[in-house]
Formats: sequence, structure tokens, C-alpha cells
Amino acid sequence: MAGSTFGKHFQITTWGESHGKGIGVVVDGCPAGLTLCKADIQEFLDRRKPGKSKYSTPRKEADRVEILSGVFEGRTTGTPISLVVFNQDQRSRDYGDIATYYRPGHADFTFDEKYGFRDYRGGGRSSGRETIGRVAGGAIAIKILNQLGISFLTYARTIGPISIPQTAEDLLASMHNNKYSLQEHILSDSFYMPDRASSEKAQEYLDNCMKELDSAGGIVEGIITGVPAGIGEPVFDKLDANLAKAIFSIGAVKGFEIGAGFAAAAAKGSDNNDSIHIEEGKPCFDTNHAGGILGGISNGAPIIFRAAFKPTPSIASIQQTINKAKENISISIHGRHDPIIVPRAVVVVECMAALTLLDLMLENQGAAMDHLQI
Repeated sequence: MAGSTFGKHFQITTWGESHGKGIGVVVDGCPAGLTLCKADIQEFLDRRKPGKSKYSTPRKEADRVEILSGVFEGRTTGTPISLVVFNQDQRSRDYGDIATYYRPGHADFTFDEKYGFRDYRGGGRSSGRETIGRVAGGAIAIKILNQLGISFLTYARTIGPISIPQTAEDLLASMHNNKYSLQEHILSDSFYMPDRASSEKAQEYLDNCMKELDSAGGIVEGIITGVPAGIGEPVFDKLDANLAKAIFSIGAVKGFEIGAGFAAAAAKGSDNNDSIHIEEGKPCFDTNHAGGILGGISNGAPIIFRAAFKPTPSIASIQQTINKAKENISISIHGRHDPIIVPRAVVVVECMAALTLLDLMLENQGAAMDHLQI
């Protein structure tokens, strides 16, 4: 199977299956000398692990990471960093029937068509559990970027039809004015929403979905601040293009936007263009419809993006599908499944964005002679 490696300069290769012995990642290209321990990575894995509320799968996994290589005496050595999380609560028997039919909304049918064989235990490589490797690698990327003054704020903008009233600019202003710790509020919320009233409405909505044996989707929004202007390549490796690929590689993502996104299609140029002025000797943008990226290159404004997640396809209500004998059948999916993916996906989106940005920042070292001079 090709396609398990992401990045050119800061590169991750993920491995493992949902019900195999473990899930892991090999990180290559991390500079030597970065202070790194298990706790740095565990903090992020804890944000995506299952069983934290009734709105996630009841599968009980500690998701404890082990560092197998690339770190000595608390610092990275510059060699590949190998990380593993061993699976503990596999219940493959829950998936025995799935071997004979194709679940609607899952990759069962396409895997069989491509390979003629599939790991039906929880979806194998197409399981959401594969994202453990992405998060572990992304945690390292975020630690590097934080030391460069780059910060991430990632949260659920919508749960089903429930949307927070604040714009990304509103949230940035709240952080700037230090009215309260927005990051702490988001991390303490069951849905990772920055607005308590919206979260309570989302809880009511999802409770009804669960009573109806159904599921929900939503939108994750990310804001990256502190990114210098000039990051990204102008043709095929545009920053926004690479972000789109990174986010779309997350299994349940069905839509992606930068800045104004699809709303820009209905705007006039005079409204959509971001005027520029000089403030304290530095270029500043009056608005940020571009989402911090122009011509595939960062412009120094906050990078704002959104990812739309489909509802969890594993639902207990009756669905129509076919079996491997090409017969029409009705099914009801049982087992341990998230009624909504969005809350646990917030950290996955953040980590994929970090991996993309750091990779292009390392590539930028060869953009001009000044970048190479020490």
C-alpha cells in the first residue's frame, strides 16, 4: 500500500491497523537538539483518545505513547523518531459480520475493489485510529513551531446545524484582550467549542441523534498566528494547496476552505480584496478574506481555515447495502462507534496543519541565499 508517507523535509510515515498490535509513526527530518519527552506527545494524544465522554466511542484505550528511537537524554538526535501506541481494547468479534458485506459510508467496498482483500476489523488502515500516528508526529511539529512563535487555535465551529456565533476574528480579539483563557475553555469543553451556549445546544442536538440511532457531522476551524510572510511555494506546493491535501487526507473530511472560502464566490472584488497599509513600519491587512495566504504564500496575517466532517457512517439504524455475493441486504451496525467524529478530530486537524506548515518552512530555507547564510 502506497501513500502512508506525508511531507518532504519534515516527513511522517504512519503504520498499523485499528485492531492490530499497535499504531505508530516514524518521523524523519526533525532537527537535532529539540527537547522532547513522552509528555509532550501524550498531551495531544489525550485530546483524541476514545472514551472521554458519552459522545465518543466507549472503546477504552489509554493511548500511551512510547518513544523507540531518535531521542537521547531528553533531546532529539536528528535521526528518525519512532513512536508506538499499543492497542489494548480490541474486540474484533464486533466486526465479524462486516467481512461479508459493505457498510454504507465506509471504505469497505472501495478497499475490496482496489485490493481484493481487506482488514475488516474496525476498518484496518481506513479506521480513524490511524490518526494516532498523525497526532504523535504533529505534536513534535507543533513544539518546534511554538518555539518559533507560531501558535494554533483549533476548535469545533459547528456541530450538526449548531454553529458558534463568533467569527474567527472575534476569537482572535478575545485572545488579544486577555479577557479569558480561550484555549483552556476549548480544551475543557466536551465538543471543543469556544462558546458555552452553543455547546449546550449541540449536546441537546446530539442526544436526540443518539436516541434516533443516528449520528452527526460538523466543521472544525483552525487559526494559525505568528506565521511569517513568505512561506509556501507559488505553483504545485502552495501553502493552501498543501493544507487542503493534508486536511482532506483525514478520513471523514468532505470539504475545505481558506479564509472567506466559498463565500468569496458571491463577493465582488472590491469587497473581497484585502487592502494593505503600513502600521508601525510593517505591512498590515485591513481584512483577511484571503485567510493569510496569497498566491499560495503566507502574507503574515493569521491563517484561517475550515474542514467539514461528514456524520459518522457507523449507525445502528437500518440501512440498505449489498454483500460480497452482490445481494441486496438490510443491516444495523453494532459495536463501539463515535456518534460524532468532530470533537476528537479537532486535534487531528491541528496536527496535520502543523506538519504542512513546518514542512514548507523547512523547504523555504532554500528559497534565497539569505536564508542559507548562518
